Amino acid sequence: MKKWLSAGMLFVLMISLLSSALAKDDNHHKNSPRNFKTGVEVLLQDQQDLLKGKRVGLITNPTGVDGKLNSIVDAMHNNPNFELKALYGPEHGVRGSEQAGSYVDFYIDKKTGLPVYSLYGKTKKPTPGMLNDIDVLVFDIQDVGTRFYTYIYTMAYAMEAAKENNIEFVVLDRPNPLGGEAVEGPVLEPKYATFVGLYPIPLRHGMTVGELAMLFNKEFNINADLKVVKMKGWHRWKTYYETPLQWVLPSPNMPTVDTAFVYPGAGLIEGTNVSEGRGTTRPFETIGAPFIDGDVLAQKLNELKLPGVMFRSNSFTPTFSKFANVLSNGVQIHVTDYGSYHSVDTGLAVVKTIHDLYPNDFQFRAENSQSISYFDNLIGNGWVREEIEKGTSLREIKKKWIPELEQFKKVRKHYLLYK
Repeated sequence: MKKWLSAGMLFVLMISLLSSALAKDDNHHKNSPRNFKTGVEVLLQDQQDLLKGKRVGLITNPTGVDGKLNSIVDAMHNNPNFELKALYGPEHGVRGSEQAGSYVDFYIDKKTGLPVYSLYGKTKKPTPGMLNDIDVLVFDIQDVGTRFYTYIYTMAYAMEAAKENNIEFVVLDRPNPLGGEAVEGPVLEPKYATFVGLYPIPLRHGMTVGELAMLFNKEFNINADLKVVKMKGWHRWKTYYETPLQWVLPSPNMPTVDTAFVYPGAGLIEGTNVSEGRGTTRPFETIGAPFIDGDVLAQKLNELKLPGVMFRSNSFTPTFSKFANVLSNGVQIHVTDYGSYHSVDTGLAVVKTIHDLYPNDFQFRAENSQSISYFDNLIGNGWVREEIEKGTSLREIKKKWIPELEQFKKVRKHYLLYK
């Protein structure tokens, strides 16, 4: 009887282990390349009729690759079913070689011989001359899920140009690296609209570029002839880590997926005289200045017990940007749980804590002639800066933006393409 029980228990254990192994294999299978396709792969494998026989203009950068890291530029240039006529580059350029804010001039791409027009030079919107002999504009760029990342406005301006010149517009969709569920932060007020925030959307919008294109097109009356080529195998709960994709730098200071996660909040540091870590190997995760005591700042921030994040005292010397070649002290942001981490709350907590600890040294960027600071452009309003300066708590500041955020969520639901 004891032997029979032992054998039975062994059998149950074997079944349990087998089930566990199958479950792990199933999870791996779900994330395998054969079950996941970006928009460009769906287009080239299943929907080439969208471009067949047409003259194509392509808006892209180094992130425009398929699952095997083949460039969309090469794939489309060599495709006999349509003719790639011109390339268009956003901030940082088609090849991604330019630093933030650097203007790029017109040139000829050495590899393909195609003309390359800059959409971050003399104009951010394609001119009629740039669109000669173009039947359809195709957009394929990896976004990072934050309102003040400029590529989504390059897309919006190009959609306007497409509408004005009777050209079709196709968006090849890619994942939101932060996932598509969490939506955070204040909705931008129209008065503060710039190229780092053109439309009233929150800091962390939780949408793909295809979904944003649909929202921009209808809610902000662009009315382009828009088509979105959906991904296959992406679900809203999936961050970039839950896809089989390799991370290609969307810009020089967005080196990792971790950078993208902290960016919606840590990017606010750019609106102050504190270094956001440009010129280090961990931009936006590394925050500091010569006047900061890193141990004190780390302790104060950890005492807030913000979910999903820890802070470590850190010293660094940026090679360029703020405090170039000067020793700075501060913290490194370590995300411990991506599901519970609130990037905007965390970034704002960093700004407010440094402001409160060092009132004589910390400064917001200077106001322009309209009394608007660059921080205001990034956060999307003028009142958050005022509340920080008045000593208002983070909880009270956040309460104030909740109503408009909830209203945005209702509008957003109409444009979600994935469950």
